[in-house]
Amino acid sequence: MALRDIKPTRSELINLKKRIALSERGYKILKMKRDGLILEFFKVLEQAKDTRDDLQDRYERAQAMMAVANTVEGAIGVKAAAFSVQEVPDIKLASKNIMGVVVPEIESSKVRKGLMERGYGILGTTSVIDETALSFEELVESIIRSAEVETTMKKLLDEIESTKRRVNALEFKVIPEMTAARDFIKMRLDEMEREELFRLKKIKARNM
Repeated sequence: MALRDIKPTRSELINLKKRIALSERGYKILKMKRDGLILEFFKVLEQAKDTRDDLQDRYERAQAMMAVANTVEGAIGVKAAAFSVQEVPDIKLASKNIMGVVVPEIESSKVRKGLMERGYGILGTTSVIDETALSFEELVESIIRSAEVETTMKKLLDEIESTKRRVNALEFKVIPEMTAARDFIKMRLDEMEREELFRLKKIKARNM
């Protein structure tokens, strides 16, 4: 199609200008959201480093205490103490909102128990069993904290990547393409006006 055959209207130009303005506002909002999410991500990343270190420490201590308990009480004694526990941890999953991103909030109770709540007889076991039980209770607490932080970090990272793609699409594709279309329509309208003015002058000259 020749350039002369394309005849845009003023209303098309006005609508396109509105779409560009709307896209530019959306671009600014998304950039602010992206930057805010990145700040939140680094805060959670620091928490993740702490929880990972804590989880590793708790795991190593629990493994060491299990080895000691197996030596002192024997594998059968350790299993008997473990199977005597009646009350299981109560874990409730809720959610919270971080800049529009829904992340988990895990609440736990009955993880750490007192001596009388563990179910095994106090007189029939040594303090090693108590220390081993405590070390595993602390490990479970650390796992729960780590699960919340790690999941939050992943959800924030996913949202950052999604927002970055939308920002880049607006910055490098949508807005430039619409701007080019606007400039073309404006140029073509100016040409059409000049052509119409030239046509009217010719008509006027013939009628004189």
